[in-house]
Amino acid sequence: MVATDRVRWTVDDLALLPSEKTRYEVIAGDLYMTHAPHWNHQKTCMRIARYLDEWSMQSGLGEVVDGAGVIFSEEDAVIPDVVWVSKVRLKKLLDESGHLTGAPDLAIEVLSAGIDEVLSAGIDNEKRDRQVKLKLYSIQGVQEYWIADWRQKKIEVYRRDNAVLRLKETLFVQDSISSPLLPDFNCAVERFFL
Repeated sequence: MVATDRVRWTVDDLALLPSEKTRYEVIAGDLYMTHAPHWNHQKTCMRIARYLDEWSMQSGLGEVVDGAGVIFSEEDAVIPDVVWVSKVRLKKLLDESGHLTGAPDLAIEVLSAGIDEVLSAGIDNEKRDRQVKLKLYSIQGVQEYWIADWRQKKIEVYRRDNAVLRLKETLFVQDSISSPLLPDFNCAVERFFL
């Protein structure tokens, strides 16, 4: 007798896993694990969050958080590196446990694979950010998705177009980043990678 059903992971399963140095996410019932990222990955997350937070504090239009849990469903729960949510949507999406229960307006992933990780899980993490999470964020209604690459010092900007997130621009250190979601936000890309 051959089993044809695969194991499907849920949010409840994540609570039972050891979490000392491992980060777990569930996408379409598949379990993904990541270890602590590279120092430059964390610095990039912090800088992006800092500039978005400064703008958010001045504008009063929303909030930014790094490493926030986003639970789309029992079989789709992820931890984007940085999210921005408008104040109007935040009231509707935040549950009692402090998790978002729907799409943030802006999701940002910083690629994890470093040169020393080429033969390890870093490549899988990058493929997940570029393919699996892009598809998930698109399906779930994220309005904008940034993929930051600290090695190449660039940001790919995906925006919703006909219900799908599509690559709209690739920005480098000599460029500035802005967004229709973030009125009057404008930041030199190089500031994210100093």
